[in-house]
Amino acid sequence: MDKDTKQKLFDYIASSKRDIVALETLLTSHPALAPENGGQGEIEKCEALIAWLREQGFTNIERYDASDPRVASGIRPNAVVTLPGKSDDFSVWVMAHLDVVPVGEKSLWHSDPWKVVEKDGKLYGRGVEDNQQGLTSGVFAALAYMKCGIVPEHTVKLLFMADEEVGSEYGIKYLLKAHKLFRKEDIIVIPDGGDAKGETIEVAEKNILWLRFRVTGKQTHGSRPDTGCNACLASDALALSLHDMKDVFDKRDPLFTPDCSTFEPTMRMQNVAGINIIPGEDVFCMDCRIIPCYTLKEVYAEVDKRCKAIEKKYGVKIEYTMPQAGESPATPVDAPVVQKLSEALKAVHGKTARTIGIGGGTVAAPLRELGYNAAVWSTLDDMAHQPDEYCILDNIVSDAQTLAFLFGA
Repeated sequence: MDKDTKQKLFDYIASSKRDIVALETLLTSHPALAPENGGQGEIEKCEALIAWLREQGFTNIERYDASDPRVASGIRPNAVVTLPGKSDDFSVWVMAHLDVVPVGEKSLWHSDPWKVVEKDGKLYGRGVEDNQQGLTSGVFAALAYMKCGIVPEHTVKLLFMADEEVGSEYGIKYLLKAHKLFRKEDIIVIPDGGDAKGETIEVAEKNILWLRFRVTGKQTHGSRPDTGCNACLASDALALSLHDMKDVFDKRDPLFTPDCSTFEPTMRMQNVAGINIIPGEDVFCMDCRIIPCYTLKEVYAEVDKRCKAIEKKYGVKIEYTMPQAGESPATPVDAPVVQKLSEALKAVHGKTARTIGIGGGTVAAPLRELGYNAAVWSTLDDMAHQPDEYCILDNIVSDAQTLAFLFGA
């Protein structure tokens, strides 16, 4: 990219702060909660975004909606905006998700979560960082080309996905199963994770395993444990036993933080309604993040072994389901997406990128499972899912400039 072109694009993005705030405000005003979280999905948010994009002059917008009878609209929307390039030998993708997580404890917020508040260079509101920051930076990088009358070197595609927060069945997993959108040579950037300096490029994820256990015993009076079978007691023992699997799967990998596999008890359902009742049923969940050198098949075998031991010791029956399970290979550190993104960070901001792995799950994992190299990157304070979630306005600008440079590389 020549100096004049770069300056023109960067100046446009830097001058667009009010428009960036306006887009964030629009997006936040449409709560996009999955039905699992008591919402109606992303349809209102998606349609508001598409209307805004058309007003700005984008015309090549395609919808790839997944059917979901649980929401009133019957669909979970996915949309692709295409900006043609000088060459279409590969496309540069910027992928962001439309859905957000619930507010949580509203009393912990200092403002209305669904109304953006701008203060001290930060935008506060649910979803402003996760994942509207990445969405907005991609949009304004592409918008800079269009408004400045510059054609990117390669075709640019912006993907807005549904359902990332609760498993991606109606988002990226649906798209990969039902449509052929990607090519192995495509450059795929997912601005849905990063660090405060924007220097880390995520190329690997721990294997993820969510488990939901139902332990069945026999309910009885709290004064007569001898006449029942305490499911809560057996659940506690099982949770501790499963937590100790970290001592079996004990290898470490410095690519990740923490550098070990973790097996954590998390959500627990209410069992009985009185203190003097010994429960005959108890349900709890585990969130397991496993170093990729181990397979989920190995983990399942150890889980089954420990369940049987608890059943035998406590006289209970244990069943479990897997609300989410996934394992994926890493994106090679010499993959074009990593190299080009690293070059853009160096050229635009003088930053030396470093590759990392994470314990959290992103839409990169299902892409990598099918052989598509994807990189997760952004400049953020990692406020996702927290009260008073915020993003830094200057980060949106700087990330948009980085992406704009990448589009012209």
